[in-house]
Amino acid sequence: MANEPILKLSEGDIAPDFKVNISGGGRISLADFLGQHVVLYFYPRDDTPGCTKEACAFRDEFAAFKTKGAVVLGVSIDTVKSHDKFVEKYKLPFILLADEDKKIVEAYGVWGQKSFLGKKYMGIHRVTFLIAPDGRIKKIWLKVKPAEHAAEVLTAI
Repeated sequence: MANEPILKLSEGDIAPDFKVNISGGGRISLADFLGQHVVLYFYPRDDTPGCTKEACAFRDEFAAFKTKGAVVLGVSIDTVKSHDKFVEKYKLPFILLADEDKKIVEAYGVWGQKSFLGKKYMGIHRVTFLIAPDGRIKKIWLKVKPAEHAAEVLTAI
């Protein structure tokens, strides 16, 4: 089906590393977070209804993630400038990754064909990966309900 991602990864696989520009400036890699749980959530676009709901849900649960020693990272192909506006508008306390060259979305298999109102196009599937402290994928969520998702992820840590 067009609205299903074709994942290249499975639970138990080593999560692909990356080096990328981030909101607020600078660059990070996944390896920077070894030893911590990492919530890597992919979303289609900054400041759109579903993506805003999901980001705000992670924002509202952020203290609980921090208490559990988990890092939250949001990924889209938007620019750092777009991410900075999104972060400021909604007071997001976590890092957004600017995957402008699509290397991360392709490595994780979340870039693919989608359809909306009968139109087919390429885009990011809303998928979340929970990466364990050892760098392996602990859990993958393919069906994400933006408003409830953060609580669901928190329970899995």
